[in-house]
Amino acid sequence: MAKPRIIDADVHNAIAQPKDLLPYLPRAWHSYWLSAGPAYGGGWVSPISVLRKDAKTDDGGMPGSDPHYMLKHHFEKYGIDYGILTGSGILGISVNPNPDYANVLASAYNDWLIETWMKASPVYKGSILINHSDPQAAAKEIDRMAKHKDMVQVIMCSASRMLYGQRFFHPIYEAAERNGLPVAFHPGTEGRGISGPPTPSGYPTSYFEWHNILPINYMAHVNSLVCEGVFEKFPKLKVVAIEGGIAWLPHLMWRMDKNYKGLRDQVPWLKRLPSEYILEHIRLTTQPIEEPRNSEHLNQILDMVDAGRTVMFSSDYPHWDFDNPRMALAPIRKDLRSRILADNAMELYGLQDVPDSSPLATESSEGGVRP
Repeated sequence: MAKPRIIDADVHNAIAQPKDLLPYLPRAWHSYWLSAGPAYGGGWVSPISVLRKDAKTDDGGMPGSDPHYMLKHHFEKYGIDYGILTGSGILGISVNPNPDYANVLASAYNDWLIETWMKASPVYKGSILINHSDPQAAAKEIDRMAKHKDMVQVIMCSASRMLYGQRFFHPIYEAAERNGLPVAFHPGTEGRGISGPPTPSGYPTSYFEWHNILPINYMAHVNSLVCEGVFEKFPKLKVVAIEGGIAWLPHLMWRMDKNYKGLRDQVPWLKRLPSEYILEHIRLTTQPIEEPRNSEHLNQILDMVDAGRTVMFSSDYPHWDFDNPRMALAPIRKDLRSRILADNAMELYGLQDVPDSSPLATESSEGGVRP
């Protein structure tokens, strides 16, 4: 078997119509779902929409809602061997104020995901959606869904009332480690529902202003995970920071290591420099990758975060700021590019061989970027 050459770590699959979820949702919640959807409220309006207009399905359906159309429009076009599905329009259920509703919605979505997407093609790999506001229920959902071989990670929104290192969330990490799955955070619902403001100083005015500063939330969560000793308590745990960018991490690692030299008495459970925990346990995805005018500066940033083992390619398909693998990774050195395009994701998700129906296996690709 050939090994994968491109793995996309952030592909957004959508529910075509709300009624599609009803067979998997307890009847008591049907009217709530049909009338309110995930119901985490608020948000900022993008004047250009969040979804690519050219990604509508052949019958005019929502972008990302048809697994067979996505194979043609995305996977075959760019020669992508696997895609890690991260959901769309439902990731923020953890900031819905009703934990019972959020729990049943997570279970219904996961069952729908297996029936609708996992069975459509082996190139699709799933993320187990959880409600992080109820960690005990989330741990049970992880144990339930981890039995399915195509579920390769746990996913929750990066919006939260509390920082992710705090012990409230530890049952989630314990369950993920027990089942050998990484935990992924995805942005997009900061400042909505019962989450805190999206910045420490309050609420931005526009979608543009809000979208610019999403990485600060990742800085806060990564800092918390390390300082609270999560990776000493769960030494096999891996965390994937999706769609948060990369260039913020060298600054955070430097600042944490510097302060650790004088303040380590406040974190006596740490046995190594904070940056060592980060490079061992945190994984980043490329979209939106930084694009400095001097491309060598990007390679320097990637070297600072040891990208040969920490960074994975992602397209964010079918969102408006989608990254084409033929263009987005072109400035990256060849030795790093192959690691980022596939190798790091292969190791994290255990995807060693190309599936029979992948573009590489069928030779139907139009010629995606190859290492």
